[in-house]
Amino acid sequence: MRSNVSDVLPPAVKRSLTKFGSDLATARRKRGLTILAVAERMGVAKNTYLRAEKGDPKVGLGVYAMALFVLGFGEPLGALIDVSRDDTGLLLDEERLPKRVRMKKARVPQS
Repeated sequence: MRSNVSDVLPPAVKRSLTKFGSDLATARRKRGLTILAVAERMGVAKNTYLRAEKGDPKVGLGVYAMALFVLGFGEPLGALIDVSRDDTGLLLDEERLPKRVRMKKARVPQS
């Protein structure tokens, strides 16, 4: 039996998605755009965009990315997981560094 993604999401993730959807709705209203206008610009059905504004976890990431673009937020997903700001990843890289480094002996060509 397949589990529903909504059933396995941690509460913090559910709250984040709900807030994100609410923030989309607020941004849309501040710009004086209707739900239908944004959905048409995104190329999705009105109901799909409404689900995004509700923070539905089953809405595809591409829909959220397109909503951000249409509302004028550019490409925020590109910098979301920037490897240069990944503190955990940088620490793990540092832990994997060897304690000592030895130079390999150069081979001398035989004459």
